[in-house]
Amino acid sequence: MCSMILHVNRRYKTLVGSISRLGGAADSLVTMSTSTSLASIRREPPPFRHLEVRRAERLTPRMASVTFAGPDLEGLVVDEPAASVRLLLPSPGVDALVVPEWQGNEFLLPGGERPIIRTFTPPLRQADATELVLMIVLHEGGAASEWARAAQPGDAAALSGPGRGHKISGAGGYLLAGDETALPAIAQLLERLPAAAAVDVHVEIATPDAELPLPGHAGPGVTWHVLPAGAPAGSTLVAAVEEASLDPAGQVWAAGEAAGMQRIRKLLARRGFPRRQATVRGYWKRRG
Repeated sequence: MCSMILHVNRRYKTLVGSISRLGGAADSLVTMSTSTSLASIRREPPPFRHLEVRRAERLTPRMASVTFAGPDLEGLVVDEPAASVRLLLPSPGVDALVVPEWQGNEFLLPGGERPIIRTFTPPLRQADATELVLMIVLHEGGAASEWARAAQPGDAAALSGPGRGHKISGAGGYLLAGDETALPAIAQLLERLPAAAAVDVHVEIATPDAELPLPGHAGPGVTWHVLPAGAPAGSTLVAAVEEASLDPAGQVWAAGEAAGMQRIRKLLARRGFPRRQATVRGYWKRRG
């Protein structure tokens, strides 16, 4: 049975003295204290759009594709690669999908609880598109993974976005590095990069059967790295960036587990690569 969406229309009364930051596709919530001053108020994100699941399918043993539809998709434009949207997930033990309200610094449910929200890369789309597809990595214990495994046509959903994407520059050489959560963004970047640009792509996967077709592009192609058992997430990407030949006038784009991405930032700094030419994003954070 389709879950009902209960829209929370609660008037904003007080400033909330904490900031909840959303990281990557499987990120945990990170909270830090702040004073309740005007300076602490964040810009309100786009409102949630009420949608429903149209279909869900398995692309690989590690990746699901969930298609959303509904009148609220009208006017949603994603014109930059590697942009983001927030997907609202049902709270544990609650049948209905309750849409939270923005409280100055974060979304909150009626009782003051933080909702379960995960961030994903949406497809490039025009305002008149009738569907939106999200690719969700499947792993044990993840809220989004469990939801995607059980998703059925007609299930209620809510989505906020898009957030800004990556602006393509005229740089000569590009190094793209990411794990499975970054595959949708890498595919979009490959589609938008200049045809004459030299591109080196490295993708870290948990198992060999997690490979997915990516758009072709002039250059060395894609190197798939299977993460060894017990190795920290991002280890093969750090090694690939360390060994890569970096174009001083080029660009680096990397995304994946937060700690691994921090190692890549430090590595690029040690190699003297200009910070303004590197985009390194933590898409998720390992728990524990």
